[in-house]
Amino acid sequence: MGRVHTEALRRLGNIEVVGVAGRTLEATQKFANELGIEYATADYKELLAAREIRAVHICTPNSLHFPMAKAALEAGKHVVCEKPLASSVAEAEAMAALAAEKQLANCTLYNIRAYPQVQNMRRMREAGDFGAIYAVHGTYSQDWLLYDADWNWRIESGPSRTFADIGTHWCDLAEHVTGLRIRSLCADLQTFHKQRKKPKGSVETFSGKTSPSNEHTEVAVTTEDFGAMIFRMGESTRGALTVSQISAGRKNRLFVEICGSKASAAWNAEQPDELWIGHRNSPNETIIKDPMLLRGDARSYADLPGGHSEGYDDTFKQVFRRFYRTIADRTALVEYPTFEDGIRQMRILDAVVESSKNNGWTNVDN
Repeated sequence: MGRVHTEALRRLGNIEVVGVAGRTLEATQKFANELGIEYATADYKELLAAREIRAVHICTPNSLHFPMAKAALEAGKHVVCEKPLASSVAEAEAMAALAAEKQLANCTLYNIRAYPQVQNMRRMREAGDFGAIYAVHGTYSQDWLLYDADWNWRIESGPSRTFADIGTHWCDLAEHVTGLRIRSLCADLQTFHKQRKKPKGSVETFSGKTSPSNEHTEVAVTTEDFGAMIFRMGESTRGALTVSQISAGRKNRLFVEICGSKASAAWNAEQPDELWIGHRNSPNETIIKDPMLLRGDARSYADLPGGHSEGYDDTFKQVFRRFYRTIADRTALVEYPTFEDGIRQMRILDAVVESSKNNGWTNVDN
């Protein structure tokens, strides 16, 4: 994620990446050399002491988000933090309170919002094109942890893995597009690999297929490989979701469909330039991304003309563009997910874990 953030920042043209901090000086220096970053350190507090640094991006394991964000905010830095925002709602709330006290810009990286067709779907819903929203359903499926020999630090990241890692992305997207909030849910989490082979060395995310390790130890696993939930949204909307990191062949299939009283809409992150519109009494449509044909403010999320694809890396650029705009102008409109949005997903995550544990419906704290 550090690489993705760095490359997206440089595409803005007015942001300079001046330093990077990592686990070890050797690994951090290697990263810095590859990306042409001038300063590398194994102590992130050294970067926080630098006056010329105005903002920091936290791309570390979840357990480090809170102490690093707290230190950055106390040092007067604006903060972008990867999701989930923290290890607990209490930590996330403390981060938001400190950012508000210091009057600093803050962002939780739910970048899926920034796809042009996602914004197009949102604007169409706001215009009433779909009517009353009856149902919302979908999946977020991957296969990179299919085998018991697959490993990543997320496996030991807390009470939840798959839902915390990708399920919260889907829930944030669903709430953002529909304008509705998940009120209650019934969830079921399942760990298929009760034990996994943990490499003795570090493994980069998604690299298990090409760099398997023969040096490993057997460790017990408590975080889920798969999750499912049904939920109630708004006053009467109903929904269903599955999340998986053990679905062979599914590399990063985030699919969402909203079903309204007038029409339906569906979007798949693996085909991000396409938006499907479903009708009852007329032919269905597949809308191809073209900024001149997107609705209203959705146009500002597409920089390339029709027929020129914009994907995952472009979403980071769009979020960062809006984030740094609010740093340059503290009165500018906040058009990106903030720490408050991160807190929201932490509360949904808590409800999911509680529901699965208790085998029943759980309300989501608002």
